[in-house]
Amino acid sequence: MGKAAESVARSLSVAVLTVSDTRSEESDTSGHYLVGALQDAGHALADKMIVIDDIYQIRMVVSRWIAADDIDVVLVTGGTGFSGRDSTPEAVQPLFDKSVEGFGEVFRAISHQEIGSSTIQSRALAGLANNTVIFCMPGSTGACRTAWTGLIREQLDSSHRPCNFVGVLSVRQANPS
Repeated sequence: MGKAAESVARSLSVAVLTVSDTRSEESDTSGHYLVGALQDAGHALADKMIVIDDIYQIRMVVSRWIAADDIDVVLVTGGTGFSGRDSTPEAVQPLFDKSVEGFGEVFRAISHQEIGSSTIQSRALAGLANNTVIFCMPGSTGACRTAWTGLIREQLDSSHRPCNFVGVLSVRQANPS
């Protein structure tokens, strides 16, 4: 699980990626929700982008953020369904050093209470790459709210017990390049 989590909440540097063929900065309600939520939790926005639903565009941006020494967390919204060009899992999963299997499972369990069986069409996933945690969630603002409030917020809080991802992310911060 890495270094033990600190007892005091610590601000992390978070990048937000919206995957969409139709959204603009003005219409990106999911991305804006995530930015507000992470800032309300005391974290810093490192970067925010919108890319089209294309495996190589998604992979390029996420790879750059994973390689950056100053980004701890990547939040990706959109492209996790089964329609048309949805390709976020195919783009991001090969970048993982380790998958966080429980994220998708628990997200769908929580989401089932809200939207019923339609939740099986979500391919939400998470993983670690270069001591960066990446969460990929559906593109709706409601799904982002569910993921943030039900899972991500606590896992990015260094005071959450019995464990959180901050201790894992501390490995990079303790050993800067």
